[in-house]
Amino acid sequence: MQQKPRPRILAIDDTPANLQVLAAALASDFAVQIATSGAMGLALAARSAPDLILLDVMMPEMDGHEVCRRLQADPALRHIPVIFVSAMAGLEAEAAGYALGACDYITKPIRVDRAKLRIRNLLEREALRAALGGKERELERVAHYDNLTGLPNRILLADRMEQALIQAQRRGERLAVVFLDLDGFKAINDQHGHAAGDHLLITLAQRMQQTLRDSDTLARLGGDEFVAVLQDVNDVSASAPMLKRLLDAACEPVQFGDLALQVSASLGVTFYPQDEAVAPDQLLRQADQAMYQAKLGGKNRFHVFDANRDRDIRNHQEELERLRRAIAQGELELLYQPTIELRSGAVIGVEALIRWRHPQRGLLTSAQFLPLIEEHALAVNVGEWVLERVLRQIEDWQASGLAWPVGVNISTRHLRGANFSRRLREILALHPSVDPGRLVLEVLEISALNDLNRVAGVIEDCRAFGVRFTLDDFGNGHSSLTCLKQLPVAQVKIYQGFVANMPGDAQDRAILHSIIGLIKALDRQVVAEGVESAEHGRLLLQMGCERGQGYGIARPMAAAELPIWMQHWRAHPEWLGTAARPLAAATV
Repeated sequence: MQQKPRPRILAIDDTPANLQVLAAALASDFAVQIATSGAMGLALAARSAPDLILLDVMMPEMDGHEVCRRLQADPALRHIPVIFVSAMAGLEAEAAGYALGACDYITKPIRVDRAKLRIRNLLEREALRAALGGKERELERVAHYDNLTGLPNRILLADRMEQALIQAQRRGERLAVVFLDLDGFKAINDQHGHAAGDHLLITLAQRMQQTLRDSDTLARLGGDEFVAVLQDVNDVSASAPMLKRLLDAACEPVQFGDLALQVSASLGVTFYPQDEAVAPDQLLRQADQAMYQAKLGGKNRFHVFDANRDRDIRNHQEELERLRRAIAQGELELLYQPTIELRSGAVIGVEALIRWRHPQRGLLTSAQFLPLIEEHALAVNVGEWVLERVLRQIEDWQASGLAWPVGVNISTRHLRGANFSRRLREILALHPSVDPGRLVLEVLEISALNDLNRVAGVIEDCRAFGVRFTLDDFGNGHSSLTCLKQLPVAQVKIYQGFVANMPGDAQDRAILHSIIGLIKALDRQVVAEGVESAEHGRLLLQMGCERGQGYGIARPMAAAELPIWMQHWRAHPEWLGTAARPLAAATV
C-alpha cells in the first residue's frame, strides 16, 4: 500500500537555531521547509504552497504580522492556515494575530508534543473544511442548476429575473421573457425511450444557449420547458431575430445512434416594463399564456403576449366575481313594469326587470351588467334567481287577489343550456299554487335567430306544461319572417326604437304599421314597447296595436308599489275613442 505523503510545513523564523530544533522535532510527522526571513518565506510559499505555515512574530525588516497580511492579500495563498509563534504571551497578542488571519498561536519556548497536537488538529480541521467546501459547492450546483442540461434551474432563474428587472429599471431598458416548449418531445420519449429524450434535451439546450448573448439567460424549468430572459431589447422587431434563432436551434435534427431526432418549439414572449406593475412570476405566466397561443396557432412559431387584452380579461373576471358576490349578498332586486290594453287602460301583465343595487355605483339597469354574463355560466345562475323570485312574487300577489302574467327575460345561454325545460319544470314544482300559464318567458329575436330549431324545440317542450313565450325586441336587427313563423310564441313585442321615433318619422310609422299587420296576420298578440306619451298610444291604436308598455304608462317599480299605482292609473282620454285605420292611411 502506498504511504500517504506527510503534510508540508513551512517554518519562518529569523533565528536558524530555532528552526533547526523545530525541524528535527517535527520531522517524524511532517515534511518541514525552513525560511530565515519573511521575504524568503513568501517566495517559498508562492513557489509551492505548503499545507501549513509556522510564523515567528518578532523578525527584522518584515515581521510576522506583515507576512501574514501579505499572505491574506494573495488569492493563491490566503487559504494556507497560519500559526503564529512568539515569546509574547497574553490575550492581547493572540487577539492581534487572529485579527490578521492566523488560525492559532503558540508561545515560546515550544513544547513539541503540544505543538504537534495543535498542528495535527489544525490540519485535520482544514482538510475537513476543504471537503465541506467541495460539498457546499456541489450542493450549490445542485440547488441552482439543472442536473441534466447544466442550465440554470427555476430557483436561479428567479434570481436572474429579479436582477434583470432591477437593471432594466435602472438603465431605462426593456427586456423580453420567453417561455419555450418543445413540440413533439413526448412522442420522442414514448417511441425511443428516455435516453433518446435526455440526449435531445442536452443537445438542444447547448444549441439554444449558443444563440443567445452573454448577458441573456436560458433556464430549464423541467421536462421540455425552457425560459429565456433577453436583456436590452427595444420591441418585438428587435427581439425577432433572436427568437428566430431559438426556433431554428430547436428545429435542427439531433443524431442519436442511427436515429435523427427532430422536434420544433412554440415560444411565448412578453416584455418588461409594462403600463402596470408586474412581478417576475406574472411575466412567466404571461409568457406561458402566449406560448399556448403559439401552439394553437400551429406550433413552430412565437406569439407575443397582449397586455391590454389580458387586462381586459382580468377586469372581466373581477366583474364576474363581483356579480357572484352580489347574488350571495342580496344586492340584486326585481322591478316590475305593467303592460296595458291601451284602449281600456286595463293591466294585462307585468314584466320583471332585474336591477343591481351596487354599493358604490347605485342602482344599475340590466343593460349595465347583464352583457357581462351573456356567454358565461353565471347567466344561468342569474336566470334561475329571477325565476325563483318571480314565482314567489306571483304567489304573494295571488294571496292578495291579484293575478296576471309576469314576463321574464331569458338569456340565450340559459335557454339553450342542457335540460332547460326539465330544470324549469323542477322550479315550477316548488311553487305548486302558481299556474304555469302565469309565467311568460321573453326570448330576444336576435338570439333566437342564432339557433332557431333548438329554440323552437325548447319552447315546445315548455309549452307542453303550460309556460307561455313572447318574442322580444322584434325588429331590432335582422327581423326574420321565418323566425316569426316558426317559433310557437303567443305574443310579439316590437322593438322600442321604432315606437319611440314614430311620431316624427313617417318611415318608422310605415314600417311599424307593416310589422303590426304581419304579426296579427300570423295570429300573434302584439305589444309595443317604448310608449312614452299619449301621442304614441294614439298612433299605435290607429295602426291596430292595442297593447303597450313604456314610461308614458308607468316606470318600473317595486312589487309593493304596483297595487298602489293601479288604484290611480287611468288611460289617456284620447285613447278611448281612437279607431284603427287601414294600412294605406297610416303610411307615409
